[in-house]
Amino acid sequence: MALHFANGIPTRLSMWQRVRAYAVPPSMIETCTVRRAAGDWAGACAAARIDVDLDLRAVRRRHGIFLADRVRADLRRLAPDLLRWHMPRVAPDGRLRPGLTVSLARYGPLRLVVRTPPERAGGGQRMSLSLWEGPGSGPPPDHHPHPYPERRFRLDLHRHLWDAGRSGELAARAVAGWAAEAELLLRAEGAGPRGAFTVRFAARERAVLELVAPDDSHAPTCRPLRELPAPQVVAALPVLPDAAVRKLPDLELLRAGLITPGQLHPLVAAALAGLGAAPQAGPPVPGPGDPHRVECRGEVHRIALRDGVLTAVDHDPDQLRREELLVALGGPGLPCLRAIDAVHRSPEALPAVRERLLHGDAVGALAVVEGLLGAGAVLRAGPLKDELESAAARRVGHGLFRAGLDAVPGGGPSRRPFDAPRPVRPRLSAGGGWSRSSPRP
Repeated sequence: MALHFANGIPTRLSMWQRVRAYAVPPSMIETCTVRRAAGDWAGACAAARIDVDLDLRAVRRRHGIFLADRVRADLRRLAPDLLRWHMPRVAPDGRLRPGLTVSLARYGPLRLVVRTPPERAGGGQRMSLSLWEGPGSGPPPDHHPHPYPERRFRLDLHRHLWDAGRSGELAARAVAGWAAEAELLLRAEGAGPRGAFTVRFAARERAVLELVAPDDSHAPTCRPLRELPAPQVVAALPVLPDAAVRKLPDLELLRAGLITPGQLHPLVAAALAGLGAAPQAGPPVPGPGDPHRVECRGEVHRIALRDGVLTAVDHDPDQLRREELLVALGGPGLPCLRAIDAVHRSPEALPAVRERLLHGDAVGALAVVEGLLGAGAVLRAGPLKDELESAAARRVGHGLFRAGLDAVPGGGPSRRPFDAPRPVRPRLSAGGGWSRSSPRP
C-alpha cells in the first residue's frame, strides 16, 4: 500500500524520483546491457558516459599477467549503467557528487577506481575509470581535486552496486543493519571482527561506535564508545561506507508509490522483487500526440508537425507567408503563429528538457525537442535555446577539464598539456628594440 504524505512529497524523495526518471535513461541501460553481454566492456562504459583511463597491457607489463587478468575479469562484470544508478548524488538536483574518487575493487595496493569531475567541469555528468596504484607510485592527476580513493565513499565492499553478477545481493544488503556492515568493514581493514569505527553523516557530523558481542555465537551489535578517543585516534578509525549508512532510495520510492518496478533498473528490480514492495499502478501511457488546438479568428485551428516542422495546418501556405512577412514588419501575427512562436521559445516540456540536460542526457533532450517542434525546426531566442546552448558550453568545459586546459580556482589552467614548457615572453631592450635573448614576435 502506498504511503500518503500530509505535507506533500518529502524533498529527498522528490529529488530521487527525478534522478530515477532522468539520470540513467532506458536507452543507456539497453545499450550497456547489449554491449556487456557481448563482452565489450569498453563499449558499455562509453554508452554510460564513462571515460576509460586505463591500459590493461600496461597493467600486465607492470604488475604481471595474474593481476591483469583479475582486473579484466572485474571489467567484464562491471555494469556501468548500474554503477551510475548507485553513484553518490547531491541535493537539490541529484547530480553526481563532484570531485570523488571511488574505489570499486582492491588488488593489494592497486585499486580500480571511478572518478567524478569537479563541479566546475560537471557538464555532461561524465565519469572516468582508472587504476590507482597506491601512495608514492607516481604523481596523481593534478587536475582532479581529490585523486586518492575516498574512505567514506567506496564501493569495494558493496560490489552488488556495480557488479552485474552480484546485483542479486542488493535485497539482503538493503535490510542489513550497521552491525553486519561494520563487521565486513573491520574484517576488510584487518582490524578483526570487533572494534571501533566511525559513521559520517555530513562533513562535520559523525558518530563513533564500537562493534561488540559476548562471544562468536552471538550476533554483534553496535553501541557508542563509553569514552571518546583523542581526535587523531578517531581520524584513523575505519569509516563505515556511505552505501551502508544511507537508506536505499529505490526501496523508499517503491513503498511510497512514487515509482513502479518497471521504472527501476532491471537488475535492481529483480533484486528487490522479494522484499514485498507492492507494485503501484504506473502513470497512464500517453497516446499518439494530438495536434495543438488554438482559437484563431473565431475558429479552432490545429497546430501539428508537417514535414518535420511545427505548422498551422488550417491556414493556406500563401496566407502563412504573408502573415509571417507582416510580423517581420512589426504587425500583429495570427494567433496560430504566435502559439507556434511561444512553443519554440518556451515549450511546456521545457522542465523535462532541463532535467535531461542537467543529468547529461543531451540525446534524450534533443529527442524531446524534436518530438515537440520537429527535426527541421530552427530554434528561436528564448529559454529553450538558452538551455541547449548552456548545456553545450558545459560539455565543452568538461572537455577542457579532461585536457587539463580549464581554469582552476585561483586562476590559470589546471595543467599544461603534454608537459609543454612555459612560453618565453619577448622583452623590450633599453633602446626600444627586441632583446636578443627573446624570440621575435
